[in-house]
Amino acid sequence: MDCKLVGPETLCFCTHRYKQHKTDFEVIPKDRPICVPCRVSHCQCKSYHYVPLNGTQPIRCRCKHFADQHSAAPGFACNLCSKCSGFHSSFTCGCGQPTYTHETVVETKQERSALGKPVGQDVPYAAMGGLTGFSSLAEGYMRLDDSGIGAPSVEFLESPVTNMDHPFLKAFQGPSSSAHVSSQLPVEKGEAC
Repeated sequence: MDCKLVGPETLCFCTHRYKQHKTDFEVIPKDRPICVPCRVSHCQCKSYHYVPLNGTQPIRCRCKHFADQHSAAPGFACNLCSKCSGFHSSFTCGCGQPTYTHETVVETKQERSALGKPVGQDVPYAAMGGLTGFSSLAEGYMRLDDSGIGAPSVEFLESPVTNMDHPFLKAFQGPSSSAHVSSQLPVEKGEAC
């Protein structure tokens, strides 16, 4: 499951936003995983690494220090103590798994489509950073639609109800042609409608 789809404002382990990392490749790199290094000067971050928050607070390592008190260099060593061998948190994600079992994956739209994973709609400007709707930033289990695309198209919403649709849609599809005909029958005088 995609627990979190990262948007342009989503923070990295290095405390910089995704949009501050190199995402505008002229040619997509062939080697995987795709490294998305931080472009902020003097930042040691070699590739974007998502780290969740506990509400608005950064999560804690097993050494009891916060994530932002660790080095952004690979290995994520603690800046405040010497006993820590690298950032490791048992914080549990909304999917029920601890964060250390997760990995940050950068994939192209073609790669996701080939694997049968949901993809968002194309955005007209690079400045939008891939954000198509706020629902796409919700955690995987909280997203109303698992694609992150957002609201369905008008064509989809106005398409006729078929036998393949959910029974709820068939039951509440609106007045049918037979109901329309019966309402047009003449009413004799003295009868109440």
